Amino acid sequence: MKTTSAASLALVATLLAACGGGGSNGFFPTQSTGTSTSSGGNTTPPASGGTTTTPPAETLPVLGVAVGAALKDCASLAGFTFANTTITVANSITAGTLTVAGKAVGAHCQVKGSMYPRTGADSQPYAIGFEMRLPANWNGRFFYQANGGIDGSVATATGAINGGGALDNALNMGFAVISSDAGHQAALGPFFGLDPQARLDYGYQAVAKLTPMAKALIASAYGKGPDRSYFGGCSNGGRHTMVAMSRYPDDYDGFLVGDPGFRLPLAAAANIVGAQNYYALADTTAMTAANLGTGFTQAERTLVSNAVLAKCDALDGATDGLVQDTGACQAAFNLDRDVPTCSTSRDGTCLSTAQKQRIGQLFAGALDGNGKKFYSSFPFDAGLGTNGWSSWKFSNSLNLDSGAVGFIWQVPPETQAGFVGATFTLTSNIDTILAKITSTDSLYTENSLSFMTPPNPSDLSKLKKRGAKAMVYHGTSDPIFSSDDTQRWYNELMAANGGDASNFARFYRVPGMNHCSGGPTTDQFDMLTPLVNWVEKGEIADSVVATARGTGNAGGVNADVPASWAPDRTRPLCAYPKVARYKGSGDIEKAENFVCQ
Repeated sequence: MKTTSAASLALVATLLAACGGGGSNGFFPTQSTGTSTSSGGNTTPPASGGTTTTPPAETLPVLGVAVGAALKDCASLAGFTFANTTITVANSITAGTLTVAGKAVGAHCQVKGSMYPRTGADSQPYAIGFEMRLPANWNGRFFYQANGGIDGSVATATGAINGGGALDNALNMGFAVISSDAGHQAALGPFFGLDPQARLDYGYQAVAKLTPMAKALIASAYGKGPDRSYFGGCSNGGRHTMVAMSRYPDDYDGFLVGDPGFRLPLAAAANIVGAQNYYALADTTAMTAANLGTGFTQAERTLVSNAVLAKCDALDGATDGLVQDTGACQAAFNLDRDVPTCSTSRDGTCLSTAQKQRIGQLFAGALDGNGKKFYSSFPFDAGLGTNGWSSWKFSNSLNLDSGAVGFIWQVPPETQAGFVGATFTLTSNIDTILAKITSTDSLYTENSLSFMTPPNPSDLSKLKKRGAKAMVYHGTSDPIFSSDDTQRWYNELMAANGGDASNFARFYRVPGMNHCSGGPTTDQFDMLTPLVNWVEKGEIADSVVATARGTGNAGGVNADVPASWAPDRTRPLCAYPKVARYKGSGDIEKAENFVCQ
């Protein structure tokens, strides 16, 4: 039996903190969408293959272009003072000392410090650790880098412009960037959840404490505060961003949301239900990721992916290994009908009746003990056969979701001594988990759905009215946070705005992409540049060009890119509900031959 000790949980938490938005998660290259404001209702294709559209009839403020300034003196920032804040480092970093994908980052000042030191209810030391990097040639903008996993580490404050394979970053583009650990140390792993204030800082309060300090530090460094402020991240970083959209709409002008786990406790609980179902299908009773994976093997997952492609690939007019029309695909593909049923033993060419029933239900949405769906459906897509998909389903469900649910979100939390993650995941009653993640007591006065999720997520009226904007993307093969859930949220946002939210918030599906990056996909793109252009110039990106990371990519090769694709294939990511469709002629490897319709 595989056990999960406190030490190993802490190690895994540290690794998870590196995935999903900010820090060491993938970045996107600076690739201009070439947007320009269109007129007369026409679309204008810019040089990069992206398009812009006429804004809806309602006119909203355009906030104006930020004005930059030169850094005054890095060393003097060691003496910066702010309430409940200690500065520990103020270092001048010369150009080229820091590189991203071999590209030198410009000269900047690195400031490290902490806020609100205290001793927690668990007798552990706590503080909100942070790093700020302030470029010598500042563009007048501030970027809050929302990090992933369960936080706990101050990742390098470079600012992801999102996707897979770093080619550029917000710092190098001239932004002042902050990164934080959200109020706890990685060495604690999920056990920081034993302290109620650490839960709240992780959920939303660290942002409220860091934001005014960061803006004051910028003002001290440049003699003026930021003209425009942006907030972005992927995974839990996407959740942080959606929470900020709801809680702090006056503090930020642009929000860049990637694969958001904005209902993270419920998504984790759904992944636990998934693990229990795969365990029931496994050919062994050992509680390990490798054995859990025998419930839905690599060959079987590839079989299903190929069956999805057979039904859905050509729906967008091109048979190219990508399912662009995700919605039409769910209607066209049927797991029971389109995948052979095993007549005898499983051999990778069929699924058993039990597999079809359990796996089909997991894609339809995890159920509680009364048969009620408590989390989202997942779309059938082409990225199921990847390691990025299987690691979340078979490994992280045992080693990450267990600790997070058990200690960060449940009230009361589990007992730390003797806790075994795999045992918790595979033997816990889902109704007990759901009851405990929605409970409070005298010590834990906010439940997980209060401190982890955005309040009133479809009411962004304050953000909208002041001219702030949001761009949201999600991979359709994300195995942990469903793109269907983000799509559901966006549909509700549209409904709350008379059926159209596109004048202040846009949603882009990334076909084939796993969690934040990877999968058979074009996952390398810059969504920060079009967000800035929208906020500051009123230019709306109807599409953003994305590139595959095949052989020779400077930002790192994505092993999931099929050999049959051009290594630098491009596609437009279309603003929902539009879909990228082949024009009927031209090279299918180039975005310019597809149109968003």
